[in-house]
Amino acid sequence: MGEERGQAAVELIAALPALLLAALVALQLLATGYALTLADGAAEAGALALASGGSAAAAARAALPGWAEEDVAVAVRGGTVTVRLRPPSPLRSLAERLAVTSSAAARPAR
Repeated sequence: MGEERGQAAVELIAALPALLLAALVALQLLATGYALTLADGAAEAGALALASGGSAAAAARAALPGWAEEDVAVAVRGGTVTVRLRPPSPLRSLAERLAVTSSAAARPAR
């Protein structure tokens, strides 16, 4: 019976890295989903600005929070605004691989 006293503590310590990894993966997936939602809104804001004769790139960038300034690329081709956004991540290479893209189209103002 004395040998089983520390069994739960040993099992908890052994399982802790797996639990932390699962939590980090879940948080990264949530951050990627959030980035996709932001990219959708920014592309739509850019398309609306393009339709009204404004700067699509400036409107798309203005629709994003401050942390995304260095992680966003906005492209305007014809009547389509495309926003590529890297989600927040502790690893830059992981953020590159999880980058999301969203596009919105509008007829340019004449």
